[in-house]
Amino acid sequence: MVGCRAASHGRHHRDGTHTDGVRGPGRHTAGRELPWDQDNHPRSPELSEPLAPDASTTARPTGTAALDDRYGRTPDRRKRSRLFGVVAAAAIVVVFAAWVIWAGLDQSSHGLDNTEVGYTVVSDHQTVVHSQVSVDPGTEAKCAVQVLDKGYAIVGWKVVTLPPSDQRTRTITTEVNTATRGVTGLIHDCWVP
Repeated sequence: MVGCRAASHGRHHRDGTHTDGVRGPGRHTAGRELPWDQDNHPRSPELSEPLAPDASTTARPTGTAALDDRYGRTPDRRKRSRLFGVVAAAAIVVVFAAWVIWAGLDQSSHGLDNTEVGYTVVSDHQTVVHSQVSVDPGTEAKCAVQVLDKGYAIVGWKVVTLPPSDQRTRTITTEVNTATRGVTGLIHDCWVP
């Protein structure tokens, strides 16, 4: 290498410069300083001339205002969030009120109630079910009467129509034909058609 000192562990570059053996920050080439040797940080005290403040740094809010601005927490956004919360709460109240009206007021049961009084197994293919049905006077009702075997399987089924009456509670006796011997008889359900 031409121009290098023998004791030097430096390096000769194509542009004619030579680095001495010093490694890391502060390395110099032959008579010139490299860009990383300079401290170019804007707030560095080692700069010869202070940088002029620009408009973007002087107008920035500080503290909580800066965080609010950064994450979009503006007064308009707060108003929108509050409005959304009020509308959502109002919608929930309206849906709940509609459900209460539908479930409680619209679904009138006409005072419909039934009670099993007993049953009589007449034969392997017939059972008589005795029950009481209460319904508002003047209202027709229908009841499904079923007979079960010892395994709780339905072996007989009959729908009975109760014509309108002046009495609220009526006793009904229903003969149900069965496929096999029944061990119990009861009203499965009653409804107003």
